[in-house]
Amino acid sequence: MAKLQWGIIGGGEGSQIGPAHRLGAGLDGEFDFVAGALDHRPDAGRDYGIRLGLAPERAYGDWQEMLQGEAGRDDRIDLVTVATPNATHFEITKAFLEKGFNVLCEKPMTMTVEESEEIVKIARASNRVCAVNYGYSGYSLVRHMKAMVARGDLGAIRLVKAEFSHGHHADAEDADNPRVRWRYDPKQAGVSAQFADCGIHALHMASFVIGQEAEQLSADIVSCIASRELEDDAMVNLRFDGGAIGRLWTSSIAIGRQHGLTIQVFGEKGGLRWAQEHPNQLYWMPLNERLQVIERGEANLSPEADRSTRVTIGHAEGMPLAFANIYKDLAEVIRAEKSGKTPDPASTLYPRAEDGLRSMAAVEAVADSGARNGAWVDARPPMFR
Repeated sequence: MAKLQWGIIGGGEGSQIGPAHRLGAGLDGEFDFVAGALDHRPDAGRDYGIRLGLAPERAYGDWQEMLQGEAGRDDRIDLVTVATPNATHFEITKAFLEKGFNVLCEKPMTMTVEESEEIVKIARASNRVCAVNYGYSGYSLVRHMKAMVARGDLGAIRLVKAEFSHGHHADAEDADNPRVRWRYDPKQAGVSAQFADCGIHALHMASFVIGQEAEQLSADIVSCIASRELEDDAMVNLRFDGGAIGRLWTSSIAIGRQHGLTIQVFGEKGGLRWAQEHPNQLYWMPLNERLQVIERGEANLSPEADRSTRVTIGHAEGMPLAFANIYKDLAEVIRAEKSGKTPDPASTLYPRAEDGLRSMAAVEAVADSGARNGAWVDARPPMFR
C-alpha cells in the first residue's frame, strides 16, 4: 500500500512543535514527509528542509510558494500541517482548503470566532478534512475514559474538573523576553493569553471525554504580573449541554507545576482521574468500591484504547505518540475517502474544525465574562446556537 504524502508549514529548526509532528506523522509508516515551508526566512527553511531529506524542488521558501507548487503536482500532498504562529493559521488553512487539500492546523485554529466559522463552512463545502491539533486527546487512556463514559460506567456525569497550569512564565523579570512577551500582547495574541494557550486544551479534553459541549461559562481572569495586558491565570465555571458542570483552572504563574494537564470526571456511579505527566495510569473509583488503577496496555480495555496503544505495558508513552494517534486517524479517514470505503469508527475521534470553532467561542466568552466580573455568558459560537 502506497504511503500518503505529507507536508508541513512551520516547525523549523529549533521549533518546539515541529519534531513532534514529524515523529507523529511518520510513526506508522502511513505518511511520507515530502514537502515543507519550514521557516519564515526562505533560505533557512529551504536549507533545513533539504537537510531533513526533502527534494530541493519541494523545500519551499514560504507557504504561498508551497501552495502553488503542490497544487500543480500530480503527486500533491494528501495532508498539510499548519504549525506557524497563531495569527497566520486562518489565512493558510483557508487557502489550502480552498485548493482542495486536507489540513491539520495547530491550535488555536484562528484568532476570532468569525474566522473559525468561515473555516468550518469552507471545510464542509470542500468536503476536505480540517482537523485541529488537540493532540492530548490522542493518549490511549484519554480515549479509554471517553469509552467508559459513553458506555455508562460512570452513569450520568455530574462534574468534570480540568486543569492546565504551569509556572514557566512566573518570573516578572521575563517581561521583555520576546518568547514570553508576545503571549500577553493583544496585538499578537488576541483577546486572551493563558486561556487561549492552555485553557482550551483542558476544555477540549473535558468535552471530548464526557461527550458534552460547553453552553455557558463564568470566568475570573487575572494578570498576576502587573505589566501584562492579558491574563496569566484564569478560573472558569462551565455549564455543559448534557447537564454536567465544569471547573477549569489554567495558569502560567503556578511555580512548581511543570505541565499540569489533568482531568477528573465524577458521575453517579464512579469517578476517574488522569494526568498527562503520568499517562500510563488511569485511576477509577467505582461507587462504594476500592480505588482501581487501570494500566495502559493491559488486557480487556476498550477498542478505542487498544487501537491507540503503541508499546507494551510498563513502558511510557509520550506526546509524540499521542500525536501519532491523531495522524493515524487522519490517514485512515483520508484513505477511506479515496477508496470510497467507511473508516473504522475509532478513527473518527480526531478533533475537527468544529472543535476549533467551539474553542474560539470559549476564548471570547472567557474574555467577555472576565471583563464583566464573572458574568455568565453564552459559550457557544453563533452558528451553533
